[in-house]
Amino acid sequence: MPIPILSGSCFALMAKSSSLCYHISQHRFSTSFGGSFFFLPLSLAISTFLVIFLYIWCTNSNLFTDPQNNHYQESSPKSSLLQQMIPFSLEKAAEDMFYSSRSAPLSKGNQWSMANPFGLYGNYVNNTEVYHDEDFFLEDYKEMNRSLKVFVYPHSRDDPFASVLLPVDYDPKGHYASELYFKKVLSKSHFLTKNPSEADLFFMPFSIVEMRHDPRIGPGGMQDFIKDYIFNISHKYPYWNRTDGADHFYVACHSIGRFAMDKVFSARFNVIQVVCSSSYFVAGYIPHKDASMPQIWPRQGDPPNSASSKREQLAFFAGTINSPARLALIQAWGNDTDIFAHFGRLRTPDADQLLGSKFCLHVKGFEVNTARVADAIYYGCVPVILANHYDLPFGDIINWKSFSVVVHYMDIPVLKNILQRISLQEYSLLQSKTLKVRKHFQWNDPPTDYDAFYTTMYELWLRRSSVRVRLSASMEFM
Repeated sequence: MPIPILSGSCFALMAKSSSLCYHISQHRFSTSFGGSFFFLPLSLAISTFLVIFLYIWCTNSNLFTDPQNNHYQESSPKSSLLQQMIPFSLEKAAEDMFYSSRSAPLSKGNQWSMANPFGLYGNYVNNTEVYHDEDFFLEDYKEMNRSLKVFVYPHSRDDPFASVLLPVDYDPKGHYASELYFKKVLSKSHFLTKNPSEADLFFMPFSIVEMRHDPRIGPGGMQDFIKDYIFNISHKYPYWNRTDGADHFYVACHSIGRFAMDKVFSARFNVIQVVCSSSYFVAGYIPHKDASMPQIWPRQGDPPNSASSKREQLAFFAGTINSPARLALIQAWGNDTDIFAHFGRLRTPDADQLLGSKFCLHVKGFEVNTARVADAIYYGCVPVILANHYDLPFGDIINWKSFSVVVHYMDIPVLKNILQRISLQEYSLLQSKTLKVRKHFQWNDPPTDYDAFYTTMYELWLRRSSVRVRLSASMEFM
């Protein structure tokens, strides 16, 4: 903000206050050196206080009364809509700070018309590289595939909680299948080692999904179960105690998994969490220590030939209105002919709309995690992300700017303009890159190179410690 020029009266008052303090200090100095030494700092403090007070008093009268300088004096025509976009909570306060700190106020009446082709805060750029560094990724991936070792804490089928701790023997289904697929595929992979001394990471194989449905645990007993689990492995094995859990990880796709470690303080800040609900403003999730995994609805067979699909609809969304952002989307575009924003379930298969739309919207609900992003990619529909501060899946590897459009909540009123101003050539580039990353968003059993399992393993590879803590020979196989 530019610093207002002080008026002459302000300078005069400030000069008088400084002069007064100076004469007082001079008088004290001539009387006694010791007394002046005591009163000089006091006089300087009083002078500084008066200067600051007079500066604020003189500048506030112009700053808050001049309507030309006050961009927030009158509400925008969209204010009633914007107030419903973000919940009134600590998360809202954090997001508001990010919004105001990175944006200059726009003049009334131009707030939406000044949007750039990809939104006020949309981060789409003409970036054609799918990977941040493809050569490095491919080379490092080979090394990961060759050398990464994971030790899984063993449990028998006679364990009372075997259904929670052991991998499933069926093909997982539903919204949270990613969690079960990972554990199932890992249990048969070449990454496993029975020798903990060579392990890079230690896997705690409890399943959040299975805990939710186990009447002995349920959502309310999950934290106590995990607290007891960590207590047991830390006393039975020496591996946890070497790093206080920093080389341990668990996987959770349901959002309640974020709170799994709340009763184990050290685990909450040390353990690597591989979760689907990965938001920068969610308690318990620490980017770069933790990893974002996509929520994927498993499908059998090859993906459709989506590149040749006739996409006449501009954009598509369907879902429950369980957040202010979704409510704002429906209010703004619920009756639009180009953007199909639907409340609730469709009577026709979602696949028809996913194949018939150019863009598919992921709008944050109660949580950021949803299978909609993976669904869009599977059907070759360019993802549009409306989930502020979402730590996007596999973001350490793939460049989301190359194949998606990331839009801020504040852009919802101009969403149609943003999408329509993407040229046919730019759209073709986005879609081709969407198809290129599709292999990373599919589960396979057995796994195939670069699929969701291998890409998750690579995320873990990036988070392994470069220094392995060795045990003495007597402790290796306790």
